[in-house]
Amino acid sequence: MTDLYTALTIGLIGSFHCIGMCGPIAVALPVGNRSWAGKVAGVLLYNLGRAATYGVLGAAFGLLGKGIQMAGFQQWASILIGVVMILSVLFPMLFRGKISIDQLLTGYAARLISKFRKLFGKATYKNLLVIGLLNGLLPCGLVYVAVAGALNTNGVLSGIAFMVVFGLGTIPVMMSVTLLGNVIGQKLRKQMNHIIPVFIVMLGIIFILRGLSLGIPYISPKSQMLTPEKEMKVKGSCCSPDKTMEVRDF
Repeated sequence: MTDLYTALTIGLIGSFHCIGMCGPIAVALPVGNRSWAGKVAGVLLYNLGRAATYGVLGAAFGLLGKGIQMAGFQQWASILIGVVMILSVLFPMLFRGKISIDQLLTGYAARLISKFRKLFGKATYKNLLVIGLLNGLLPCGLVYVAVAGALNTNGVLSGIAFMVVFGLGTIPVMMSVTLLGNVIGQKLRKQMNHIIPVFIVMLGIIFILRGLSLGIPYISPKSQMLTPEKEMKVKGSCCSPDKTMEVRDF
């Protein structure tokens, strides 16, 4: 449950960052001349499409996290994720915004956005859903942070839940942008843009502390390492035919 609260918080706070990347798309959505209820339904469908794509990403990275856990590298993976989160904030600062992770995928983003242009020509619910599904694949630093959280859930279903809840957390702000225009003032956006990097660094520190297993309740609990254990029921023993023998390998 704690992971879901984390996912929701990332979505709610980080959605102010989403305005920069997805805001123009949200404003230009083909909602047509529908009634207010029709516009709300269309915009909600678009945002649920984004959440669905995030859920697919959550399944993939949750499964990967499960494999890492079974291989016994969960603690190291948590530390590595935390370090990457912190570096994702420090890297653009060190290069004064000249280089960012998003810039490395601009070609991919441009090709994906070209798909959007064909869909904006007709105001249908189907197009709004497809735009949302494709929008979930756009390169975004906030999504990378959420994916790291899904990886740390160590399970397919938990990974899906983490990313879907993250997506739902972004909906209030993104729906407001579409239905009411750019209602969020520039001053508030600047303030949130200062808060988001601090929030990401704090998450990174928490991931590192989890990996270190310092015994701090909720933040860095002691790791419960898997101990190979087998139970064999042996019937017909020479000593006691009716008793069950339990064999444990430590």
